[in-house]
Amino acid sequence: MIRCKPILGTFVEIDIPDGRHSFNAIENAFLAIEEVQALMGFHNPESELSHINARCHLEAIRIHPWTAKVLKIAQEIHQHSGGLFNCGIGYHLVASGLLPHHPNIQVGARADQFGGIEHLQFLEPTLVQSDKPLCLDLGGIAKGFAVDLAVSVLQSAGLQSGSVNAGGDLRVFGTEARDIQIRHPANPHDLINLGNMHEGAIATSSLYFARRDKASISFMVNPINHEHIEFSESYSVIADQCVYADALTKVVSISRNTNHPCLAHFSAQAIKIPNTLTT
Repeated sequence: MIRCKPILGTFVEIDIPDGRHSFNAIENAFLAIEEVQALMGFHNPESELSHINARCHLEAIRIHPWTAKVLKIAQEIHQHSGGLFNCGIGYHLVASGLLPHHPNIQVGARADQFGGIEHLQFLEPTLVQSDKPLCLDLGGIAKGFAVDLAVSVLQSAGLQSGSVNAGGDLRVFGTEARDIQIRHPANPHDLINLGNMHEGAIATSSLYFARRDKASISFMVNPINHEHIEFSESYSVIADQCVYADALTKVVSISRNTNHPCLAHFSAQAIKIPNTLTT
């Protein structure tokens, strides 16, 4: 059985070999993904993430355990990537018109007035506060977390194998191997076969589906020098969990280094596909 729903700004596909008795499990997996979107979506001014951005520099905020887990992983990757992964780039995306402007974001504020993920402090496991205003965007990590969560729901229901694919953030589980294909950077409608996988995750970062013209601005921001970066190749990361694969694609695409030291720390590996590759 294959079911697909528009969530997380993309189409999420759940594929279970024998879906006759799996309908409820698949529905519960989709519900978990929808809750991640409700908690961590930047576009929703009423999401928990929006409340964190609006209030955590003023008072301690109690948050959902899922949000806390994503934020802790984001801090871990920030530390081991030397700052190349930082969810605090939200203000730059708002200022560039790539994310919506919410009332809590000061018009005309300078980028240096906002802190990064490193300024978020955990007072308790689910209680956070910041010593600077924040404009966090979890778009580079929450989708991978949602994929992992959906897989966990399916496995808890007793399903032995399957896959969850959220717009290229893919995780597979079980004994049945799945073909792994990624898009050709020079022609995204062509697919490149990377082999197969029966346990693990892969995520890809690229700009080939972004609106590209002389006036457009890349949504990929280097959090160290605050510059929007451009690249024509694609970068994929293979890891045990999709939350790490998703976030680490930003590290390798910003650094252009498929051997970045933090990959080994997270038992991950990266693949670069140049846009000149022939198929």
